Amino acid sequence: MTPSTLRPLAQDWGIGGPGGTLSVAGRRPYPNGRTEWKARAMRSALVIGGTGLIGRAVALRLLSAGWNVSVSGRDPRRMPTELTAAGAELVLLDRDDPAGLAVAVGTGRDLLVDCVCFTAAQARVLLPQLSSVRSAVMISSKAVYIDDAGNHINSASSPRFKKPVTEQQPTMKPGDMPYATPEGYGANKVAAEQVLLDSGLPVTVLRPSKVHGRRANPPREWFFVKRALDRRRSVLLAGRGEGGDHPSAAANIAALVEVVAERPGCRILNAADPDVPNGLTISRVVAAQMGHIWHEILLDEDAPHDLGWHPWHHSPPIVLDTTAAQALGYRPVGNYADTVADEIDWLVDNVAVDAAWTPPGIDPETASSWFNYAGEDEWLRKPRVSR
Repeated sequence: MTPSTLRPLAQDWGIGGPGGTLSVAGRRPYPNGRTEWKARAMRSALVIGGTGLIGRAVALRLLSAGWNVSVSGRDPRRMPTELTAAGAELVLLDRDDPAGLAVAVGTGRDLLVDCVCFTAAQARVLLPQLSSVRSAVMISSKAVYIDDAGNHINSASSPRFKKPVTEQQPTMKPGDMPYATPEGYGANKVAAEQVLLDSGLPVTVLRPSKVHGRRANPPREWFFVKRALDRRRSVLLAGRGEGGDHPSAAANIAALVEVVAERPGCRILNAADPDVPNGLTISRVVAAQMGHIWHEILLDEDAPHDLGWHPWHHSPPIVLDTTAAQALGYRPVGNYADTVADEIDWLVDNVAVDAAWTPPGIDPETASSWFNYAGEDEWLRKPRVSR
């Protein structure tokens, strides 16, 4: 059973929902057709998990459009200064506390975005609050999709999708095992999606791919940024650098959230950048921004299997079909090179302040596997007929 094959993917409620109209001067249509008058003229949004990568981007986008935005978090020290400066309100909240969620939603919100809904249990905690929300968004993941052999992005064997993945692609079966595991992550996301979509309320599920942007955890671009900072003279790329995995800029996800805010509905949408750069292209984007030149070593299949691996190395490339999002009105902020620049600046700026700084999510084990310079140099020293 999959949510994409057993239920309609989109129930578009137009601008104001069934029986509703566009919000004007504080008039707020709700999912049940009831219309309430609110004293405030500004539209109000609650971004749960709003201090993280996607939540921060969504909050900044809405604030720039004149929204009144509250972001939830558990630690005030993690509140991005740029959100405070832009006028966001921090709500200290335990995501799994029903009473706290009720207080945060208050008498109603025009938009609720949940960036940290990982399980069906968490979805059920949220459900009672959605009757007073005009449009809701759950951030899911492309990790839910499986190929013809049942493989997914976290499988031991990489999935092989024969064509761009649409929202109709089969998904993993829903599960309730620990979600922070290779088999549990996608299965729990599917279960959470089903709880929210089966409610019939205006919930849009967004399925991004490899998310990038300032405060990424982990920032995958660090794979190439650190090499440039270390002035590596060569970059080795497995599969001739042709592998790819569709990136999703947090800024582009935020642009799609804004569209959904204006078009409430019960639907699933892929959320990804307008282009799918391969590993070679990404390495060039990073090197160009950092003013670094290196020799590109494009490895063939006869190279050691772990040599030249990078975070986007999937063959054939994984591509998300965003036709449905575009039809709804999604217009990306920019392509990969445009949108990743801010993340690269963030990484470089932090190293400029502290040369020993390590980005979030890059633990010693990850660093050891990503930056095996000794292994690369040993291979480069071996004589070969050609490279």
